Amino acid sequence: MKAYIFPGQGSQNVGMGTQLKEISETAGEFLEMADDILGYKLSDYLIHGTREELKQTKITQPAVFAYSVIKARISRDFKPDMVAGHSLGEFAALAAVRAITYADGLRLVQLRANLMQELCEKVPSGMAAVLGLDDAVTESVCNAIDEIVVAANYNCPGQLVISGTNEGLAEAAIRLKEAGARTVLPLKNVGGAFHSPVMEPASIKLAEAIEKIRIRKPSVPIYQNVTARPSTDPEEIRENLIQHLTSPVRWTETIENMVMDEARVFIEVGARPVLASMVKRINKRFTPLCL
Repeated sequence: MKAYIFPGQGSQNVGMGTQLKEISETAGEFLEMADDILGYKLSDYLIHGTREELKQTKITQPAVFAYSVIKARISRDFKPDMVAGHSLGEFAALAAVRAITYADGLRLVQLRANLMQELCEKVPSGMAAVLGLDDAVTESVCNAIDEIVVAANYNCPGQLVISGTNEGLAEAAIRLKEAGARTVLPLKNVGGAFHSPVMEPASIKLAEAIEKIRIRKPSVPIYQNVTARPSTDPEEIRENLIQHLTSPVRWTETIENMVMDEARVFIEVGARPVLASMVKRINKRFTPLCL
């Protein structure tokens, strides 16, 4: 069985829109549609955007979403048996299997990005990768700190991303190294404390928008970040999306559950491979392909 996986923020690449247009003329139509839906030239950022422009959350998220969905839609080889997306990638996965429309997905992702950008500017915060430490130890250290800092992305064995205020991250870095972490590396492509309580104000406003859109039964099961389990139920998908912004990404469990459900090939749908190394570290039997 084929499992298609969709990366999130950080997978962007300069000129990725040009890559799409070289694959198919239909990609240009999708890019124009995105411009009309959003009311600004997202296509210009996808084609001509600089590295610095593509790091801005309000640009990055709709760009990554559009790229992945368009690539899936224009590819004759996109024939999934199951899908999953890492963080933002979950929205792309849902649109790729037509649980939500491309238009609704773009609007949701743009709102998500704008709300998160606003919080990033108001609350100095970020994320950091903790390498070489058991998840339970990282969780325990974070729980003992008064400032906001939590386990956010369970990416693969030996790599857990924490999220919180700058003060919380600074204190956690000291304590985690004392506890035996090989390194605590700040994430430069991420501008705020995603998947943490810092995002609660954004989550409340995003929930209002999620409640209003139509969610259809996806063509194949989607393994969602909040539970790491498959779902085809529209209301269950909606509830998990509402919790998505403040809950951790359970990526290790997601991949393990997909393998248990007979995934035998993993294919990443993004501008450049980001999830492939995580999958290989979770299960050495698999070397993911790229669509």
